[in-house]
Amino acid sequence: MTMKKQDEKKKSFMRNIFTRRDRNGRETINRSFDSPEAQSSPTLENLIFTSTGSPMTFHQDVQTFSVFVATWNVGGKSPHSDLNLDQILHTDQSDIYVLGFQEIVPLNAGNILVVEDNEPAAKWLALINQSLNKPSDVAARGSKPTVSLGGSLFFSKPSLKKFSEIFRTESGRKLKSCNCTYELERKQSKDFCFPCQPSHISEDYSPLEEDDETSLTMDPELSIPSSTNQMKYSLIASKQMVGIFLTVWVRTELVQYVGHLRISCISRGIMGCLGNKGCISVSMTFHRTSFCFICSHLASGEKEGDEHRRNTDVMEILKNTQFPKICKSSRVPEKILDHNRVIWLGDLNYRIALSYSEAKKLLAEDAWDALLNKDQLQIERKAGVFKGWKEGKIYFAPTYKYSYNSDIYAGETKNSRKNRRTPAWCDRILWHGNGIRQLSYIRRESQFSDHRPVCATFLVDVDVVSAGLRQGLSSSRLKFGIEEFLPQTRNYFH
Repeated sequence: MTMKKQDEKKKSFMRNIFTRRDRNGRETINRSFDSPEAQSSPTLENLIFTSTGSPMTFHQDVQTFSVFVATWNVGGKSPHSDLNLDQILHTDQSDIYVLGFQEIVPLNAGNILVVEDNEPAAKWLALINQSLNKPSDVAARGSKPTVSLGGSLFFSKPSLKKFSEIFRTESGRKLKSCNCTYELERKQSKDFCFPCQPSHISEDYSPLEEDDETSLTMDPELSIPSSTNQMKYSLIASKQMVGIFLTVWVRTELVQYVGHLRISCISRGIMGCLGNKGCISVSMTFHRTSFCFICSHLASGEKEGDEHRRNTDVMEILKNTQFPKICKSSRVPEKILDHNRVIWLGDLNYRIALSYSEAKKLLAEDAWDALLNKDQLQIERKAGVFKGWKEGKIYFAPTYKYSYNSDIYAGETKNSRKNRRTPAWCDRILWHGNGIRQLSYIRRESQFSDHRPVCATFLVDVDVVSAGLRQGLSSSRLKFGIEEFLPQTRNYFH
């Protein structure tokens, strides 16, 4: 072989090592140092070098992100355009917002058995977006942003699926169906055999109301974003099941790290199969940590024994919730408790095992501990329901049942006695898994519903893969290995 051919071969070899081309023609390095191949093979093609000649390695760090969670039973009322969610959402710039509602529509036969009304869900989305994506100058003045609703969008009565896309940024419209890293998967899982395809969810499929095509007629006073370019938060997932509505928003710059997004619904209503009660669950991976958010509305009733129906709802939800398998990786969970971080929110409907008069007497005395000792959820948890789950200490008054447009519990006036219920902490937020720390657990004040919204803020640990320099390998060793392949008289890299 001539010297020229040898030089050309070495030139081609080196270029193939340092650059690979992806499907879009961009040059990229696609081999992990920490893969078994890299550790066992001494050849140059298993090495990736920085500009200083040091090798790159992928390693896993733990970073902390904030998650805001809120649950609110809105009593079957559709929101009006003047309803301000700023005080409820307490927009503290969390990284993820998980917002669950119950009874966004009246639980009547028409909504349960025929076609559910999607217009209130669209209104809630608009109000949430109005609060989360409020321009900073508007927020500083405390005024309400106004955006014209003119255009063909509302005259054409879009479906809720189409309406939801308004609140997604461009990156949110292309959520990754899988964000696995092949080499890292192969290193950490013996069961992993094939790489997941780095595909995106198509425009025809969306985790936002994917089955819904119902037309909407919108309130012309509601605000919608005129552009997604300046949105601080993007809608990631949104799903309605009769009166239950769950929506997840993520800070725009973090959307690229969300993957494996799936939704599961369990009906536990009339005859154990209708959607007036039950749950919506959202599963997703964020970086390399799996999350599951469950929004539920459990069986109602304050008669003795009704708590057992709620216990059954919990057990059936945990047993029957199954997320579709969209990835060959064994680390992507299909059951609720297989996720790394799980948060359960909703109107759990557990009551206080006291009469109305006994509960009111303790409330008047601010005897919180005595009331909590009779809280059905705490009693049932000690008996084994929600085993392994945690809940923060409650320092707020019972959230149900209030007279509408009032701060008085129903039953305290002559006109409201027919709606009397023993005050109770029906609205709760629990969590499961390690790496979750609750910062706050409070109720917010709004007379819009007979329930008060309950909010919690969490710090969650997330496994994040980052690139760095491999330790323990001297640059002189690596240089010696490279020089065996480099031409001695010519330089092909400029």
